[in-house]
Amino acid sequence: MAARAAFDAELARAVIDSRRSAPGAALPILHDLLHQFGYIDDAAIALMAEALNISKADALGVVSFYHDFRRASIDGHVLKLCRAESCQAMGCEDLVEHLEARHGLAPDAWDAGRGLQVETVYCLGNCALSPAALFDGAPIGRLDRGKIDAIVADAEGKAS
Repeated sequence: MAARAAFDAELARAVIDSRRSAPGAALPILHDLLHQFGYIDDAAIALMAEALNISKADALGVVSFYHDFRRASIDGHVLKLCRAESCQAMGCEDLVEHLEARHGLAPDAWDAGRGLQVETVYCLGNCALSPAALFDGAPIGRLDRGKIDAIVADAEGKAS
């Protein structure tokens, strides 16, 4: 996983300024901040609110509405596991149980000491290859227990 820049208010301001005049600027700004820093810092929320002439509460509302805009840095890898209908029908809930039973990883239960964080998402648009996931942004289809075990081993630096 590529290292992200530590939060820097001046860099955040430059990111915000590059998009502030675009129609519907909040989402593009937030995506750019997420790409730059790996999370949306509280200081960036205030900077965006000021730049877009909206309240901090409105800016925070946008950030908190969308699951992908995390407000804290995650060190390590991220596995986004789809739990929508198609993936459910193809066994994703079995994979969730396997992750918890074998690896002690529960979706959306953040553990700063782990090299892998598992997030729940609903539909990655990869239904033909259900169950589907994203590992550090790369799509994975036809996920099974073996692939899960390999992902965990790779992310946490263990032998399978």
